[in-house]
Amino acid sequence: MGKISVGILGATGAVGQTYVKLLENHPLFEIVSLTASPKWEGISYGEALKDRQREDFSEKTLATVMEPAAPHPLIFSALNNEDGEALELELASQGSAVFSHASIHRKSSDIPMIIPEINGEHLALIPTQQKIRGWDKGFLVAKPNCTLQSFLLPLFPLHQKYQLKQAVITTLQSMSGAGARFELEGNVLPFIEGEEVKTEQEPLKILGKLEQGKIFPAERMTFSSHCNRVPVCSGHLACVSAQFEKPVDLESVYHELDSFPSLSLPSAPQKPLHIFEDVNRPQPLLDKDLEGGMSVAIGRLRTCAVFDLRFTALSHNLVRGAAGGSILCAELALQKGYLHG
Repeated sequence: MGKISVGILGATGAVGQTYVKLLENHPLFEIVSLTASPKWEGISYGEALKDRQREDFSEKTLATVMEPAAPHPLIFSALNNEDGEALELELASQGSAVFSHASIHRKSSDIPMIIPEINGEHLALIPTQQKIRGWDKGFLVAKPNCTLQSFLLPLFPLHQKYQLKQAVITTLQSMSGAGARFELEGNVLPFIEGEEVKTEQEPLKILGKLEQGKIFPAERMTFSSHCNRVPVCSGHLACVSAQFEKPVDLESVYHELDSFPSLSLPSAPQKPLHIFEDVNRPQPLLDKDLEGGMSVAIGRLRTCAVFDLRFTALSHNLVRGAAGGSILCAELALQKGYLHG
């Protein structure tokens, strides 16, 4: 079986470049098309990047000629809502499997929003989506908000064991999550538009149940978040306090987190969750790149004076929270038989 042909939309941005880097030598997928703004069409990827290049690419990749968007068996889209919604839906209708970053798709009842280790079974919604929309081979899968991975992956095994009741989360989100439209040198921004709503609502869909072709959001569970932009290049940190329906003890919590299983897929980390004993970890500068940026680093695991448990967790927003998470999801879709060449 040959590799599946891949098109990348928004290939010149931070997330787009991360896609290109992660897919340069992928065992299952092969880049055949790079797309960005129409002004870059017909020139090389290296020319389009100019002074914005964030990664080290091969000469072959840099020489790739930028093209207009077109259907391919697999599309990874790093476009925003304004640029992505109509185009992504059109490509899916033409037979492409589209994995999207656009938040506008996440609320659609027939579009699964996936963190592969948590709710990969929601991919079973794809046939329902295709039937509703009259699509043949094409489908669309949404990626959650990039900061969710930092706190929801650690909370998931604990939810399975103790039944999560409520959580208060303070996020310290890096600059690479939002370009360069603000001043952050020696500064912190205490508001990120729309971010708190996403971090409070999206976990309910991800933790919900798929029954009779519909996802029923999780009930009897509440998230409250404070989202801040901080002067860090990459890596989103979350400080979490959580309460559960059942009693918890730290020794059991350590076991649940440390034994959380990996997926048998090329992009899956061997250990999705890494626990640090050092009270000064995790730190974005030191720990965001664990297992290529696909693992979540956890530290300061302790009891909480208000709730049951508190901890700090870190994920790489461009890898686990964005491109790497979507690639892992596509690998899972291929394994489950939803993705075809």
